[in-house]
Amino acid sequence: MIYSFIKNNEQLFPIEKMCRVLQVSNGSYYRWKKQINTARQQLKSAIKKQIALIYFQTKQRYGSPRITLELRSIGYKISRVTVAKYMKELGLRSKLSKKFKVTTNSSHNYLVVENVLNREFTVKMPSKVWVSDITYIQTKEGFVYLTTIMDLYDRKIIGWSLSNAMSTEQTTLGAWKMAIKNRDLKNGLIFHSDRGVQYASKKFVNVLDSYKKITRSMSRKGNCWDNAVAESFFKSLKTELIYGNKLISKEQMKLEIFEYIEIWYNRKRRHSALNYATIEEFNNQINYKNVA
Repeated sequence: MIYSFIKNNEQLFPIEKMCRVLQVSNGSYYRWKKQINTARQQLKSAIKKQIALIYFQTKQRYGSPRITLELRSIGYKISRVTVAKYMKELGLRSKLSKKFKVTTNSSHNYLVVENVLNREFTVKMPSKVWVSDITYIQTKEGFVYLTTIMDLYDRKIIGWSLSNAMSTEQTTLGAWKMAIKNRDLKNGLIFHSDRGVQYASKKFVNVLDSYKKITRSMSRKGNCWDNAVAESFFKSLKTELIYGNKLISKEQMKLEIFEYIEIWYNRKRRHSALNYATIEEFNNQINYKNVA
């Protein structure tokens, strides 16, 4: 406590005078101070190593907010500002976001429905609202098309399909078949999408209508914000997986997409919409509260 007092008041009083008044030797104080500085440097070095480890384990996808949470989860008491400072010193930056262009073919004669969801993206129960979208991904062998279905409750991708063509069977129906295997349907489920032909076609509509407990919902024409969460997922995927990397084959891309969705996004990634919990942590917290 005496040494700490001296250190905290070095700018106000001479060190020698404080040592004399408090009856400690100058040498003992300087040895203590050196040990403290050494310990701090060792801790800083250890934290930097951990930051670099997390950064590369997450394939450069995490910035300071998520890395801070990872550090706290393993016992480090540290602020986001300090993590950002250390990352800057290490020359580490998360992958930068780019503008994301959505391609939707809504030029068709199929019936479209109104926007029932109305941008109510916060959901308190599973299988209350599913949102879906389609995007293209370039490979060195041409484009592939990724269709996803997300449950807004926990932001989990419950169904997805990667295809070489844009037919309803390969896109929306393929993703739908996976979704209903992974999560139970409930009465009153809202299925929201854009007005693309794959969602408005008779083949897809007939499948949804056959369950007799699903309410269809579509974004308004030219309004990307009506399906913002689904589009945000694609923005994250392209930022964290696609942009800045070399073109790869379609087969390699399928493996990369599988790893991103099933291993990374659905299991390990911390989601801001879930208060930076992983999907598994979020559901465990909810289950614990329900049991308690």
